[in-house]
Amino acid sequence: MKIHHIAIIGSDYEISKKFYTEIIGLQIVREVYREERLSYKLDLAIGDHYVIELFSFPNPPARPSRPEACGLRHLAFSVENVTEKRNELIGKGLDCEEIRIDEFTGKEFFFTQDPDRLPIEFYEM
Repeated sequence: MKIHHIAIIGSDYEISKKFYTEIIGLQIVREVYREERLSYKLDLAIGDHYVIELFSFPNPPARPSRPEACGLRHLAFSVENVTEKRNELIGKGLDCEEIRIDEFTGKEFFFTQDPDRLPIEFYEM
């Protein structure tokens, strides 16, 4: 029917929380601390659409996150204006790749990464 959510584990909860809420701009739906797991669970939304569960766990293992590594390749967000979003993120201190053109759709896009180096794409609507 549709994707319900995407789960992300951050190595530093406060840094990841700041990235996804203050820099990317997702809204907090609910934040829960689970004492028995020493873990936070932060539910995040874009507008009215629940999209990401951000978790923290003590000492999570690193995972390859280069775009061509096996597994999840990247997370992509639709934006109205790619240039404006890129400039906004650079202004917030992110290192963003140059804008490229999708050879099949002709749409603009660029990549940056989250604090744990998960590739994040912004793609023209």
